[in-house]
Amino acid sequence: MMKWGAGCCKARCCQLVLLVLVSWLLISAPADCRIESGLRRFDMDIDLNRLAVEPPFSFIYDGRPSEELISNWECSRSSREVGGHSIEHTIGYIDPKTGLAVRCTSVLYRDFPVVEWTVWFSNEGRSNTPVLEQVQALDIRVASAKSDDMVVHHHVGSPCTPTDYMPLFTALPAGGRLPIATSGGRSSNSVLPYFNVQSGTRGLILAIGWPGQWSALFARGEDGTLSIRAGQELTHLRLYPGESIRTPLIVLMKWEGDRLDAQNLWRRWMLRHNMPRPNGEPLRPYFAGCSSHQFGEMVHADERSQIEFIDRYLQEGLKLDYWWMDAGWYVNKTGWPNTGTWEVDRTRFPNSLRAITDHAHRKGVKCLLWFEPERVTPGTWLYENHPEWLIGPDGQQKLLNLGNKDAWRWLVEHVDRLLREEGIDLYRHDFNIDPLDLWRACDAPDRQGMTENAYVVGFLAYWDELRRRHPGMLIDTCASGGRRNDIETLRRSVPLHRSDFIIDPEAQQQHTYGISFWIPFYGAGVNGTDEYTFRSQMCPWNTGCWDVRRRDLDYAFLRRMYRQRKSVAHYYLGDYYPLTPYSTANDVWIAWQFNRPDLGEGMVQAFRRRESSYEAARFRLRGLEPSAVYVVRDLDSRRGRTYTGKELMEAGLRVEISKQPGAALVVYKKRK
Repeated sequence: MMKWGAGCCKARCCQLVLLVLVSWLLISAPADCRIESGLRRFDMDIDLNRLAVEPPFSFIYDGRPSEELISNWECSRSSREVGGHSIEHTIGYIDPKTGLAVRCTSVLYRDFPVVEWTVWFSNEGRSNTPVLEQVQALDIRVASAKSDDMVVHHHVGSPCTPTDYMPLFTALPAGGRLPIATSGGRSSNSVLPYFNVQSGTRGLILAIGWPGQWSALFARGEDGTLSIRAGQELTHLRLYPGESIRTPLIVLMKWEGDRLDAQNLWRRWMLRHNMPRPNGEPLRPYFAGCSSHQFGEMVHADERSQIEFIDRYLQEGLKLDYWWMDAGWYVNKTGWPNTGTWEVDRTRFPNSLRAITDHAHRKGVKCLLWFEPERVTPGTWLYENHPEWLIGPDGQQKLLNLGNKDAWRWLVEHVDRLLREEGIDLYRHDFNIDPLDLWRACDAPDRQGMTENAYVVGFLAYWDELRRRHPGMLIDTCASGGRRNDIETLRRSVPLHRSDFIIDPEAQQQHTYGISFWIPFYGAGVNGTDEYTFRSQMCPWNTGCWDVRRRDLDYAFLRRMYRQRKSVAHYYLGDYYPLTPYSTANDVWIAWQFNRPDLGEGMVQAFRRRESSYEAARFRLRGLEPSAVYVVRDLDSRRGRTYTGKELMEAGLRVEISKQPGAALVVYKKRK
C-alpha cells in the first residue's frame, strides 16, 4: 500500500492589517512625490501599504531612467475607499516639458494580503513625445541572504498537450536567472502568467494581467538580492498627442507559512474579488450539453438536430443548465475556420438561432454561442468590405484590429445585436491565431509595441462593454483552448474549455491537478461511460458530449454519474490540496482533495492508472478541524465511516480501488 502526504500544517498565511490611523493618513495626506533612496528595495515581508502608495514600476524616457525623472515632475495623489474591502490610491506625474502624464492606480485589499496596480501613460502635449521604452509594470528588488534557498514555482500554459498546466519549479541560487515569457502574443500560450516565489516559509505570489505578449525576469544578485521585472515584452515608442498606453495589471500577494495554504489563500481571493459575477451573483457549478462531436462543431448542424439533442438530454434525466452551440453556425464556405461573416446561415437555420434558443428557454435551458471575431479569413464579409480594419498580409487570414475605433464600434454593435436577436445567454469567445507577428509588423521603429497595446486595450474594453450591456451574461474565454487565461482576462470571463487536448482521462487528471493551483473555475467536456473516464473529466463546468440519439447508451449509469457529480461539484470552489506528486506515468496513483471549511465538507478524488499494481493507498488530508468528527463515505460502496480530523490528517484516509484503471470518489462531512 502506498502512503503520501506530509502531516497537517496549520495555516499561517499572513492577513493584511490596516490600522484606521494609517488609512486616514494615506487618504488625507498632502501630495509628496519625492523618490526616496532605495524605494524599490524590500525584504520578503513586503510592506503592502508602501507598495500601494508607491508601486514599483519603471521606464526609460528620452534615454533617462524614470527614477531620475519623476521626482522633478508635477505630482498629485488621491485615495478613496472601494466597496468596504479595499483602498484605491492614484498617483499622477506630469512632465512639464513634454506633456507626458503618468497615472498609476493601485488597490490595497483589506481582507487579503494583496495589492494590485496598473500604470497609464498619456501624451497631454501638442507634439510627439520623446521615446518611451522598457516600460516595466513591476520592477522590484527583494533583499535576501546569499545562503537563502529560493524557488520559483510556475506552470506550463495550454499548448494543447497532455501536460497542459503542469506544475514546474526552478531553483534560484545567488547569481541565478529565470527569464520567462509567453509566446505568439497569447497570454498563456506556453506558460501561465502566475508565479509563486518561495524562500523557506515566506513567499510572494505574482500574477501578470496582459492578454498579449508579456515577459518577466527573476534574477538574484551575487549577494542574494532578488530582482523581479515584468511587463509588456517590447515597448519602444513615441506617443502622439492625445494617445495613451497602459501596462499589464500587476497583482502581488505576500504569504507566510505553508505554500499550499498560500495557494488556497490565492484561490479564495480569486473567488471573492477577481471572478466575474453575472448580475452580482457568485458562480456555481454548471452542466451543459452539446452536439459538437456529432456535427463537426455546428458546421453540419441545423435547427432540427439542435432541438432533438436538447430534448434527448432532458428526456434521459440529464438536466442542462446551458445548451452549447459552437463554431460553424454562421455563413461559411469551407468549414468553421472560415470566419469573418457573422450572420446566421439561414440555409440550415431558416428561423434563425432564435427558434433553438426559444425552445431551450421554454425547457429551462440557457444557451451559449461561439464567436471568433478577431480572426478574419479571405472571402468573408469583413475581409472584402473593410480591409482598412484588418491587420496582416493580403491573401492570408488577418486580425480585426480592436485598436481601430471604427472596427471596435462595429464589432460591439454587431455582436450586441446578435446576442439580443438570437436570445443568447452566454458569449463564448475563441481566438485561434497567434497575433504577435501581425502586431509587430504594423509598428514603425519608433512605435514598437504600440499596435499590441492599443489592441489589448480595445479587446478588454470590448468585453467590458458587452458586460455593461448584458449584466447577467457570462463570458467564456477560449483561445485554442486555454491560451488566454491571464488575470485581466479572467476578471471578465471563465475558461469553460480549458484545453484543446480533450477527453483523454489521464490528460484530464493532469490538467485538473495543475490548473487548480491558480484558477478555481474551469470547464471541460465529458463523454465517459465508465467511472474512471467520467470522474477524470469532472470539473466545475462540464459539457456533455454524448450522442444522445443513441438508445444503446447506459443512461442509468450516466444518470448515476450525473447525480454524483452534481452532489460534489460545489467542492471544486473550495481549497485545493494535491495528495500525490504530479505524474504522467501509467503505473501510479494520482489524487487530490477539495475542502470546503465553510461547510465542514469536502471530497477526495483518487485514480489508479492502468499499470499500477497497488490496490490501495493512504492519503493524509489537509485543512480539517483536528477535534471534529467526520463522516466519510465512498460514493460507490456508500459505506459510512467516522474519523476525527486528527486521524484523517495524521494517519490518513485509506482508499481502495480494485479496478485497473479505476477511480474513487470519497466525500466527508463534519458531524455537528
